[in-house]
Amino acid sequence: MLTGKQKRFLRSKAHHLNPIFQVGKGGVNENMIKQVGEALEVRELLKVSILQNCEEDRDTVAQQLSKGAKADVVQIIGNIIVLYKESKENKQIDLP
Repeated sequence: MLTGKQKRFLRSKAHHLNPIFQVGKGGVNENMIKQVGEALEVRELLKVSILQNCEEDRDTVAQQLSKGAKADVVQIIGNIIVLYKESKENKQIDLP
């Protein structure tokens, strides 16, 4: 689990990022979870945007993605979810 200080730090890091994934009508599926997991291994921090036509609410989507990719939800703001997972191979972010 992330502390408040770590979440603040990660939010500031994520501020300038653009969403890489979009969750739409189909919701979250195995393939998406796999891709998010791979992207997190490379980047550690990423944004996922939830489209208007997504049938699930943002908290459910965030929970499914974080559980599937074994990542932490840093924040949910509007229709954007920020996810963080420490990389095994390419560690770039040093948490406070």
